[in-house]
Amino acid sequence: MDKDHGKVISIAGQIVEVEFTENQPDLHNLLILEDNESTKMEVMKSSGPSTFYSLCLSEATNIYKGARVINTKKPITVPVGEGVLGRVMDIFGEQLDGLGEIKYSERKTIYGDYPSYADISAHQEILETGIKPIDFFSPIAKGGKIGLFGGSGVGKTLLLTEIIYNVIVLKKGVGKDVSVFAGVGERIREGQELHQILKEQKVLPLVSLVFGPMGENPAVRFLTAFTATTIAEYFRDVLKKNVLFFIDNVFRFAQAGNELAVLMKNIPSEDGYQATLASEMAAFHERLVSSQGSSISAIETIYVPNDDILDQGVQAIFPFLDSTVILSRPVYQEGRLPAIDLISSTSANLSPELVGELHNETVPRAQNLLKEAAELERIVSLVSEAELSPDDKLKYKRSLRLRNYMTQSFHVAQSQTGRPGVYVPRLTTVSDVNDIIDGKYDDVSEEKFLFIGEAKELLNGQKGEGQ
Repeated sequence: MDKDHGKVISIAGQIVEVEFTENQPDLHNLLILEDNESTKMEVMKSSGPSTFYSLCLSEATNIYKGARVINTKKPITVPVGEGVLGRVMDIFGEQLDGLGEIKYSERKTIYGDYPSYADISAHQEILETGIKPIDFFSPIAKGGKIGLFGGSGVGKTLLLTEIIYNVIVLKKGVGKDVSVFAGVGERIREGQELHQILKEQKVLPLVSLVFGPMGENPAVRFLTAFTATTIAEYFRDVLKKNVLFFIDNVFRFAQAGNELAVLMKNIPSEDGYQATLASEMAAFHERLVSSQGSSISAIETIYVPNDDILDQGVQAIFPFLDSTVILSRPVYQEGRLPAIDLISSTSANLSPELVGELHNETVPRAQNLLKEAAELERIVSLVSEAELSPDDKLKYKRSLRLRNYMTQSFHVAQSQTGRPGVYVPRLTTVSDVNDIIDGKYDDVSEEKFLFIGEAKELLNGQKGEGQ
C-alpha cells in the first residue's frame, strides 16, 4: 500500500474508521476516497495504534469496507476576505447561492490559533439593538457575547432576525462593521428568509453566511461553527474590521458533537452528553474575542430542550456569555412579545462605566418592582386586586405598565402582526422605565403600554408607532 494511502475498515453512520499502516495522518487532516474524490473525511481521533475515526463530510453511500483513501495532509480550508461578503457557502467554502464560484485571494484552515492574552482587549462601548427589554435588562457590549435562550416556538430566531435587522439594516453598515452568520442545525427555510431580507434591504454585501442546516449530517453541522468563526477572525485580524457574529443555534452545535461522540463510542458524561462538551464549547467561543484594534460581537440563540434551562447542553454555554436573555413560554402564551423573562435575563455589562449611572441604578429598581409584583400576583389570582393595600396596589399597577411597556413590534414580523416595527434608543428606554417606576404614568391605563414605542407617545395622546 502507498505510504499516503489507507483503507476503510468500518462505517457507522457518519463515522468512518480508517487504517494507515505507515505515515499516519495528523488530527484534522482531510482524507478523500481514491475512486471518488468528492467524498471527503476529516481525521477526528485515533481508535487504535494505526486506526483512526474520521468524520464523513459527504454522502456516506459511496464508502465501503476496504475502500482506499488518500491523505491530503491538509486540514479543511475556506475562502476568506472581501470576496465572501454577500455570499452563502458551506463548510468547504463552496457556494450555495447559485451565484458562481466565490472569488478569494486566500484560504484559511477552519482551526485557527487562539489569540494570545496580550492581544485581547475589552471594548467599553454598548452595542444598541433598539429592542427595549434587551437594551435595558441585558445590554450587549461591543466585543461581548449574548445568548438568547428559549424552548421551541417562543421566538428565538425571530428575535435574532430583528437584532440583525436593527443593527445591520437600519444602520446600513455604519463605520467599518461587517457581519458573519452561522446557521448551525436550523431550518433551511429560516436561512433563506434571512438571506431574502438582507437582499431586499440592500445590506447583503456586508454579510457572509455559512449554512449547515438541520438536514445535513452531524459532522457538517458541527464544523459549520468553526468555518464561520474562521471568516470572522480574518475580518478582525487582517482587515481590521469590527464583526457582528450571529449563530443560530449553539445547542445544535452541542447536539451534533454528542451524535458524533456516540458513534465514536465515547463514554458519555453528565446528563448523557459527551465528556468533551466543555472543551468543544471553549474551542468555539474562545476564538470570538476582541483584539487591540477590532472586535467580534457574538449574538447566539440557544434552544432549551423541554424548556429545561438546567439541561447540561444548555448550561455548558452560560460561562462564555456576558449577557443572557431568557425567553419564557408563559410570557409567550400571554401574548407579550418578545416573550422575555424580565427577571431572569441578566448582563455583566450593567456597570456605571459602561451603561451610565441612571441605567445602572434603574435596572435593580425595575427588577425589585417586578419581583414584588410576582409575589402579589398570587394574592390577586386568589382574592382579586381589590384586596391589596393601596401601596401594594400601586406597585402592582406599575409593574403591569412596566411589563407591557417592554413589549415591542418587530420590523421583521410586520406582515404577521400588521403593526409597523419600532426602534427605541437605549437611553430613551432607561428614561421611560425610570418615569414608570416614579409614577409619572400612574394616570395612564396599563393596556395602553402594549406594543408602543416611546412612552411619551401616551402623554402626547398619540397612538404608539407599533400599534
